[in-house]
Amino acid sequence: MATPAPAPAEEALRKDLSRQQQRLRVALDARDDSRLAHLLAEVDQALERIDEGSYGICETCHDSIGKNTLAAYPLIPYCIDHLSEPERRHLESDLELAARVQSRLLPEPSLRTGGWEVAYRYEPMGPVGGDYCDLIQVPGDGFFFFLGDVSGKGVAASLLAAQLHGLFRTLVALDLPLETMVERANRIFCESVLSGHFATLVCGRASASGALEFINAGHPPPLLVSEGRATPLESGSHPLGMFCEGGYRAEQVGFSPRQSLLLYTDGLSEAAAPSSEEYGSARAARVASDTHADAEALVAACLADVAAFRASAPRNDDLTVMALRRTG
Repeated sequence: MATPAPAPAEEALRKDLSRQQQRLRVALDARDDSRLAHLLAEVDQALERIDEGSYGICETCHDSIGKNTLAAYPLIPYCIDHLSEPERRHLESDLELAARVQSRLLPEPSLRTGGWEVAYRYEPMGPVGGDYCDLIQVPGDGFFFFLGDVSGKGVAASLLAAQLHGLFRTLVALDLPLETMVERANRIFCESVLSGHFATLVCGRASASGALEFINAGHPPPLLVSEGRATPLESGSHPLGMFCEGGYRAEQVGFSPRQSLLLYTDGLSEAAAPSSEEYGSARAARVASDTHADAEALVAACLADVAAFRASAPRNDDLTVMALRRTG
């Protein structure tokens, strides 16, 4: 009997794990590292379970592994019931602590400053996620915004997102030009993470004058929303951590009142319907162009539309949406 086709969530996970597999193989070709070899073996085994239709099934009792456990530890082959009692308590404690730490690192859900309003929603697939989101006010002249997506899922990805949070908070305090700041962040991140890990990112600075500069490091293009149209800003460079050297170029955009910038992670654009059709960036643009409202309403409209599109299909990734709107 043929193996049933993977569900949309498993197909998305297969793509993610396949990318990790290729990067780990390249890294192991370059140097011998037992940690990388062990991680590659776990990734290989998870891909085999997806191919066999047994992914998410406990290898001991053959019952389903809990969704929260898989979201936090996507390579795990056993359910929590078959961990020892100390192991189970330790895992549950780790997840609870990780979720608390991540929630404390998030900015306030809305911001009004210098003629701008900002709103965002952060929805991890499990207890913790690998999306990175931050807003940092600059005394007297606007704010910095950051929206990124770390490769991988679960606790490991959340640790890297926390690293980005601390890294950029430190660099912002140095008052560097945006391009220099991102180049330094890339070099530090590249030198401090395992090979094969990276992060896509859109970040920038919005000033009280309405001027906005931003850098796109391999992330889905942000949408400029103005007068009923949503236009992708297609500039971009390589993700953080992929290459330790290399420059980034900042783009400049002037904003007038009622113009907005919509940013999102691929948990929006790659959300899958029950038919396996992906939501796509074009649909996000249509929703943005049809929403003539404040930043919070724009974020809410995007989330409501993707939820209706997904219907009964399970979530397959972390999801974060952020909107910046010029008010004065």
